[in-house]
Amino acid sequence: MTTVARPLSTRPTAAAERSESQARVILRRFMRHRLAVVSVILITFIFIISLLAPVLAPFERDAIDLTAPSRPAPPGTVTQDGRVHYMGIDHLGRDLFTRVLYAARVSLSIAILVVLISETFGALLGALAGYYGGIVDTIISRIIEFMLTIPTLPILLIISAILLRRDVVLPLPGFLERLLSALLLAPPREVQKVVVLVLVLVIFGWLGAARLMRGMALSLSKQDFVEALRAVGASDARIIFRHIIPNGLAPILVNASLSLGGVIVLESALSFLGLGVQDPTPTWGNMLSTSQSYMFQHPWLPLVPGVFLVTVSIGFNFIGDGLRDALDPRLKR
Repeated sequence: MTTVARPLSTRPTAAAERSESQARVILRRFMRHRLAVVSVILITFIFIISLLAPVLAPFERDAIDLTAPSRPAPPGTVTQDGRVHYMGIDHLGRDLFTRVLYAARVSLSIAILVVLISETFGALLGALAGYYGGIVDTIISRIIEFMLTIPTLPILLIISAILLRRDVVLPLPGFLERLLSALLLAPPREVQKVVVLVLVLVIFGWLGAARLMRGMALSLSKQDFVEALRAVGASDARIIFRHIIPNGLAPILVNASLSLGGVIVLESALSFLGLGVQDPTPTWGNMLSTSQSYMFQHPWLPLVPGVFLVTVSIGFNFIGDGLRDALDPRLKR
């Protein structure tokens, strides 16, 4: 009797799937989210050109074109020496393409700094609350619940008005002030206002991360590996920083990616209302604010910063959705 050989399966074996690293599994899941991948590419491109603003910008940041036929002037306006204002000129005669590049640098830097500080601080407090429990958990949880009852936007408006309008000067270390000045391409006086705005946004920005990490820490602290670590004499600091926080980072990363878009919109709202970063330091928010007086005669004017603002905020939301799908252990490979 003859036997028919079965064709070899082209699907990977279970052992091969198990041997694949967790990072590759997460990356493969993330790559399935087309919009998230496109958003990463687009935001990375915008961030890179913002870093290259001094090289790519055809004009100085605050240079005024006195030869412009009108102000504001539409996209494609040509100067007397033959240079082109690709996105037009604002009401003062400044090149909008140049200012959009510098504004991207400032707005993205503010969002990244706020989210980095907020998520780090919130994750640390949440880990302490969930790991120790008892009175520590009670105090931190009551603080979080109290701050969540406060209407965020009115309080941010009041704090911003008090701190920014009174030109509060923070005692920043010299190296930090120089670093931020080089990052934002702004003089120290303008850097001070940016730092004040970052601190104002951080005040209410850490609450979500603290709640997420507290829940993860409450679950992880009851796991067998934590009990084993305690049994062998591992310190609380080692358990929290080496095991609790790293194992609870997945929801924090998703929350951070979603928060980036929210911080950019919130910063733009404060700047739009005149309580954020002030002119001449450009941000997408204060560019929208200065264009509102001319938008009916020149409807293209608010679109210049508005398109970048909407694109980046939606892009961060898509990235957050992609990370949530990639880091969800309940999904199939």
